[in-house]
Amino acid sequence: MIDRFEGAGAVITGGASGIGYATAESLGRRGANVVLADVEAAALARACDQLRAIGVDAHGVVCDVRDRHQVQSMADGAFDHLGRVDVLFNNAGVGVGGPIVTMSHDDWRWVVDVNLWGPIHGVESFLPRMIEQRTPGHVVFTASFAGLVPNVGLGSYCVTKYGVVALAEVLAKEMRQHGIGVSVLCPMRVATNIATSERNRQLDYGGPKVSPRIPDQDEDNGELAGRVIPVGEVAERVIEAIVTNALYIVTHEESRDPVRRRFQRIEQAYATLADRQRARGES
Repeated sequence: MIDRFEGAGAVITGGASGIGYATAESLGRRGANVVLADVEAAALARACDQLRAIGVDAHGVVCDVRDRHQVQSMADGAFDHLGRVDVLFNNAGVGVGGPIVTMSHDDWRWVVDVNLWGPIHGVESFLPRMIEQRTPGHVVFTASFAGLVPNVGLGSYCVTKYGVVALAEVLAKEMRQHGIGVSVLCPMRVATNIATSERNRQLDYGGPKVSPRIPDQDEDNGELAGRVIPVGEVAERVIEAIVTNALYIVTHEESRDPVRRRFQRIEQAYATLADRQRARGES
């Protein structure tokens, strides 16, 4: 378990803005050296300049997490630059809105490639070497409230974020013997750029113009549940989870009831099974 960050090495994907950048700043203020990876070169350069201006050792790498070779190259450079990687934050993600039945094949490919293959590539590229270090480490994944409870209109996003939650849950068990903690972040609405993620949709998926946008995440959209909270608040929850080795990171009290109802429905299915078995005279 990591209890201090002075001199630690941290790598954050999707680090040029939003939760990624806020977490980099929080880690940097605590003495960590950070490598930010992002697909947006200009935003990445600004983010690194801002961190350096407050005294953080920040290094930026343009990296498309869809591409395993790019992630591997980024990992090679991160280990060379930092010496060791203590914290890996698989944070990069995109969203597509609309009913599942309206999703194009390219919509699915883009969301799965970034949101699910991206974290998998991070695990493949970093975890073996983090284990070899034989030092305490931590891996964080950004999932979503949509990775715990089905969100109508965000079906493809939910599919990938449920996958990220499962990835984190299994890894938490497997990494225990190596002294590497795992956390998965499951927020509701946060003040990020996720609602405009189509800006980064590559031409091999049809480009930005064909991407169905997810609903605006700001406070004016009363149709969405949950407050909009600042990224700094989320970053502090991430830091706290690393220090306490907490698997689940939740940010909104208002997400509790929908999660509870989901598990109540699952529990009811077992009760129904038991009733049927008793009716058939089964033990």
